[in-house]
Amino acid sequence: MAVAVLVAALGLGACGSNLGSDEEGEDTEVQVAEAGPAEGEFTMSTGPLYIDKGKGGVDGPGGTIAEFEEKTGIDVNYLEDINSNESFFAKLRPELENGESGGRDIIIATDWMAKRYHDLGYAQDFDKSAIPNVEENLLPSLQNPDFDPDRSFTAPWQSGLTGLVVRKDLAPDITSINDLFDPKYKGKVTILAELRDTVPLVMMAEGIDPHTATKEQWLETIQKLEDAIDSGQIRDVTGNDYIDDLPRGDIAAAIGWSGDAAALKLDNPDIDFVMPDEGCVIWSDDMIIPVGAPNPGAAYEFMDYVYDPENAAQIAAYVYYTTPVEGVREVYERQGDKALANNDLIFPSEEFTQNCVTQPSLDPADEPEIEEAWGRLVSG
Repeated sequence: MAVAVLVAALGLGACGSNLGSDEEGEDTEVQVAEAGPAEGEFTMSTGPLYIDKGKGGVDGPGGTIAEFEEKTGIDVNYLEDINSNESFFAKLRPELENGESGGRDIIIATDWMAKRYHDLGYAQDFDKSAIPNVEENLLPSLQNPDFDPDRSFTAPWQSGLTGLVVRKDLAPDITSINDLFDPKYKGKVTILAELRDTVPLVMMAEGIDPHTATKEQWLETIQKLEDAIDSGQIRDVTGNDYIDDLPRGDIAAAIGWSGDAAALKLDNPDIDFVMPDEGCVIWSDDMIIPVGAPNPGAAYEFMDYVYDPENAAQIAAYVYYTTPVEGVREVYERQGDKALANNDLIFPSEEFTQNCVTQPSLDPADEPEIEEAWGRLVSG
């Protein structure tokens, strides 16, 4: 079914429109989110461990949210309600189809999912005049991705690495994705519910390039993982849940994200991000403004605020993901913080990521069958 989000039909403000294309290749109307006044309240949906927290929590004194609120007078409703791209999209899609965002003004979505929102007419294009810091300070390496060449509807929130998150005291010898299939770790490992994170890593461990893999190789790898789940070798398929399982010792290792590992390590030094012998998967999570966003003006103000290098540096020092903002390293150098300025997770070197790949795109002809097979695995 073609999805057309029409400005007039929805009665939503916009300062222009462009054409996108839906999952069936048919044109959809794409709104441009109206800047409007930067005031009132806005709501942002994201995952856990994704912003610095002040005293007493995410909106406590000394944290980015609280400081933004104090500077601008805008109230932020910061929701850590995204466990995985797929589950959140499925939950919100009925509202988006009706031109509503569930009250959300910013949604964090990984590159491929951000494109899906936009192709379906669920994400609005930006009024770039409202976000000058984004235009000026976005890292050159992130400015022209294939899925959004002009960054017309996405602004990276953070980039990161998918690899191994390991309890070194429980599994000191895990260095390869293949180690997760070692019988001595039966029931003590988990994988991510993100198709484009987990399956490429397993394929890489088998010597398969995910960017040239055939449909059969994707399906065979999914079957391998399903067999490991059925046998009890793999304990669970998770979103962000592994960040609770590792500290408790319920699992010894997980396919997980670099920033989560760094955040967990602050409380438990035995938890670490381990670069797999085969390499990692590199990705970005992006800020998008959904259709029906009640306060895009305030959303733009927040986007611009976090693209100031000083503010971005404060976030990166907590989340330990790869910052998308140019000038952050210089902030750390001025502060004399060599540990942050030279951190491989915030500023990955070519040597550190030499065997890594970006998240692969699926052939549109193969994607439905592969996603259906993955959906069966995730749903159990």
